[in-house]
Amino acid sequence: MIKVGILTLSDKGFKGEREDKSGKLLKTLVEKEGWLVEKYLILPDEKEKIVETLKAWTDEARLDLILTNGGTGVYPRDVTPEATREVIEKEIPGIPEFIRYISYPLTPMAALTRGVAGVRGKTLIINLPGSPKAIEEIFPNLIAIIKHAVEKIKGDPSECARG
Repeated sequence: MIKVGILTLSDKGFKGEREDKSGKLLKTLVEKEGWLVEKYLILPDEKEKIVETLKAWTDEARLDLILTNGGTGVYPRDVTPEATREVIEKEIPGIPEFIRYISYPLTPMAALTRGVAGVRGKTLIINLPGSPKAIEEIFPNLIAIIKHAVEKIKGDPSECARG
């Protein structure tokens, strides 16, 4: 069972001016996999609050996976990647590269996403875009990667290579 936290970064969502469709969709998709959503929160695009929450969810709640959504673009208040980099101990550049690879054929704006992924302690953290359409297109392609990464982070000694 993968224990998951979903962190939505949105000033308007935090103020109740916009419904959190991306976070709710992520919750549905995660639960469909049989994973347990232990934490769900909407925060404004404020780096210090994001860092504080990521640290609490990794160090205290000891979640296996944190999926952030929103705050990965080039808008001046988009600071999710910076907050995530401040928290992670090992960056995993292949995950965001894969996300952009999946997204390029669907929209050239994928070039503007700055999301990162990495590990803190025994927790995998992945930044996703804030669009429900993007979540729908990206998340199903990440399931096998997430499962494998979580196993490895927890110390599974089996080989990674195929055949």
